[in-house]
Amino acid sequence: MSYHDTQLFIDGEWIDAEGSKSRPVLNPSTGARIGVVAQASIADLDRALDSVQHGFEVWSEMTPAQRSVIMRRAADLLRERADEIARLMTLEQGKPLPEAVAETRAAADITDWFAEEGFRVYGRTVPHRSDPTVQQVVIKDPVGPVVAYAPWNFPINQVIRKLAAGLAAGCSILIKAPNETPASPAALVRAFHDAGLPNGVVALVFGDSAQISEYLIPHPIIQKITFTGSTPVGKQLAALAGLHMKRVSMELGGHAPVIVCADADVESAAEILARAKFRNAGQVCTSPTRFLVHASVKDRFAARFAEVAGSLSVGDGLAEGTEMGPLANLRRLEAIEELQQDAVARGATVLTGGRRIGEEGYFWAPTVLSDVTVDSRIFNEEPFGPIAPIWAFEELEDAIAEANRLPYGLAGFGFTTSLKSADLLRRKVNVGMMWINMPAAPSPELPFGGMKDSGYGTEGGPEAIECFLNTRTVAIRNG
Repeated sequence: MSYHDTQLFIDGEWIDAEGSKSRPVLNPSTGARIGVVAQASIADLDRALDSVQHGFEVWSEMTPAQRSVIMRRAADLLRERADEIARLMTLEQGKPLPEAVAETRAAADITDWFAEEGFRVYGRTVPHRSDPTVQQVVIKDPVGPVVAYAPWNFPINQVIRKLAAGLAAGCSILIKAPNETPASPAALVRAFHDAGLPNGVVALVFGDSAQISEYLIPHPIIQKITFTGSTPVGKQLAALAGLHMKRVSMELGGHAPVIVCADADVESAAEILARAKFRNAGQVCTSPTRFLVHASVKDRFAARFAEVAGSLSVGDGLAEGTEMGPLANLRRLEAIEELQQDAVARGATVLTGGRRIGEEGYFWAPTVLSDVTVDSRIFNEEPFGPIAPIWAFEELEDAIAEANRLPYGLAGFGFTTSLKSADLLRRKVNVGMMWINMPAAPSPELPFGGMKDSGYGTEGGPEAIECFLNTRTVAIRNG
């Protein structure tokens, strides 16, 4: 499958935007233009809104079994097309091809899981307190048409978590996908359409994010907003949704602390964390980003961590053996360089990396900084790139306090061989997802979401479907 221009998908048709408005799509490995993506006008959005309203009327009346058949067929198509879709993703996003294949196949697994979980949207019967002729029931039904906003770092994963849960609940979905990576989410939507999804159940648009948000969120057709992205943008959208009493799910930024205790298996921790940190060039919301290491093992950990980081093969994601691809754009390169300069100015040492690779594309060498101070920008701003700062602590309570200092609460990590320490980390680190002695391992059946400024709601587990449901009480007196 060669890279191609990406159109809008509205009412079962792939169409150009009004006036054929578009913008270029660049390959981050070369900086070269590889295609264009349609940019929706207000008229296009109106068509999409009308389509998802009609689609909701059709889809919500289908049984969970009927919906499941179509969703499972879409999952099978995703598996069949995984290699072709992954190539599109790597061309536009940059991640190594094996990672793109894994992301596409994971989308099929997520779809299968939610196709079955849709059968378990249960209500209940509640006995009346004094009148046995009164039947009281609690009903769960789909909230209505949803608008879903997804980012560029996981072009399929971040869409499918919203799409599969919403479809399983009986909702229709208007997807606003990223302009930077349009072809892979378009291929995802195509698989659902080819699987027999009724026209209008899903629409896909691209365009000016602010304009689209300002128009769609207040619109009376839209009943729920689900968003993945930065905390500042998420707060703006949540505030706008609040003005119109719209339901909202937010999966926002993080700054995941990693606590490496004195009794940890240091070699294992360093190798696990280096692989996890530089996955997708660090452009992962659950990426480990603040490394809090006990002073007694800090130097040993830092040396091994830097050794693994420095050995990673960086290059074009389509090249054989590439372990880390480019950053998404020039802005990310500039942001990483600024964070590093600030940390070094405050006393940090660069153990490995610390430089741009080449002049073509947006590559930055995997970077490890030691002796970083907690007032450095990199310890306070989500880096979203291949740079890892290390800070030493003496007491575990101090590390936990530092982990909880920021307003973020998405993911956290701990490494220890002590059951007591593991229990303390589990209970006291304030994050929505905590992994101990292992890298991040989300799955469809587990909740995926954060707390504090990292958002609310979830995109995994049965709780994810709840986010797309109304809960109603109906009481009937018989006789």
